[in-house]
Amino acid sequence: QLQLVESGGGLLQPGGSLRLSCTVSGFTSDYYFIGWFRQAPGKEREGVSCISYSSSSTYYADSVKGRFTIYRDNSKNTVYLQMDNLKPEDTAVYYCAAESPYGRMCLMGYSSGIDYWGEGALVTVSS
Repeated sequence: QLQLVESGGGLLQPGGSLRLSCTVSGFTSDYYFIGWFRQAPGKEREGVSCISYSSSSTYYADSVKGRFTIYRDNSKNTVYLQMDNLKPEDTAVYYCAAESPYGRMCLMGYSSGIDYWGEGALVTVSS
């Protein structure tokens, strides 16, 4: 059983930066793929980014490539999503998620393989 807790959401203007954190606890949490998904009002949940436990593999949605960076510090059991040059269309609830080390769906941006979810953090980008 894993527990994931997001932090760092907020309200900011277009062009701004924000860092989300996902603190993971539980059995063998280091070995899980950790991903970020988001759901905007009236839209389906979509994959934003994902990182393998060794940080050797990452995934970014086309809409965030070059603006978002995912990284993890396993000594702190924390995964970060650095979001730069934010746009109004980035407004959404951002969810941290974990997939078992035997899965590969997270690295393709799919949520079908996710085993654990956080409760979400709201990010609002508005002028």
